[in-house]
Amino acid sequence: MGTALTDRFGRTATDLRLSLTDRCDLRCTYCMPAEGLPWLPRAELLTDDELVRLVRIGVERLGIREVRLTGGEPLIRPGVVALVARLAALDPRPRLSVTTNAVALDRLAAPLAEAGLDRVNVSLDTLDPDTFKTLTRRDRHGRVLAGIEAAARAGLRPVKINTVLMRGINDREAPALLRWCLERGYELRFIEQMPLDAQHGWDRTLMVTAQEILDRLGAEFALEAEGEQVRGAAPAETWLVDGGPGRPGGGRVGVIGSVTRPFCSACDRTRLTADGQVRTCLFAREESDLRGLLRSGADDERIALAWRTAMLGKKAAAGIGEPGFVQPDRPMSAIGG
Repeated sequence: MGTALTDRFGRTATDLRLSLTDRCDLRCTYCMPAEGLPWLPRAELLTDDELVRLVRIGVERLGIREVRLTGGEPLIRPGVVALVARLAALDPRPRLSVTTNAVALDRLAAPLAEAGLDRVNVSLDTLDPDTFKTLTRRDRHGRVLAGIEAAARAGLRPVKINTVLMRGINDREAPALLRWCLERGYELRFIEQMPLDAQHGWDRTLMVTAQEILDRLGAEFALEAEGEQVRGAAPAETWLVDGGPGRPGGGRVGVIGSVTRPFCSACDRTRLTADGQVRTCLFAREESDLRGLLRSGADDERIALAWRTAMLGKKAAAGIGEPGFVQPDRPMSAIGG
């Protein structure tokens, strides 16, 4: 094992968010415009061999223990099942998960599980097909629900559902979404809307805050803070619902207050974009090029050193809401969630 990915503030990155593509088959209003975005040229994307090599360097030399495949929509990348199998064969083997919109999951859940995927996070913002069509500009709600069910059948558990509430659009659905997840054994995470849209139209005054979400849930459920809310590097603060798991109708819910309740002090993430750039934070405005090193013939230790050096530049906090905060140029779809 080489030197870990430790920054100047004593945080160590063990969780890699690996973007497979900047492309997506939905057009969510809080992510990109209806016409889509200029996609990265295919020649700029990392190949499967390059992706596997970087992850291997991460797990062998830098202490990476978890790899989350992201996008864009990662499941539209050709050969994603074979790629998962190659990542699962690494030694030491990282824990593998994927964040997906689930449009293709009905078809791919079982093959992905067989290839070595451990679990899934699914983005689902509404239970109403018409609201889904408004939010995503696509009529694929049924396919998403089928994909979630397929993931559970394939053993990709816990199935986690990620929901972004938007004022006046789906914010009234919070209790219904939680009840739906509790009935099916899914773990729901509400996420504050973040300033990562391509249109740069995010408005904090319109964001549904973590406290508002808890207030809405608390009107219909008994919520109890889990433990002493020492979440460590986990982004979600969690609450036991109606007595918690094991109780009739009970379970657990999480709220990720990226804006109003940031967790930067314990962040354990490092990020690679689909074109091979290290990002130390979702909101970073700087990147470090590993693709250039790969394609110029650099050996593993040179690449590992560049990755370690990049992490030394990680800032203490994302800085949302602070004077001088500037939204990153790349939108979420190009960064990898």
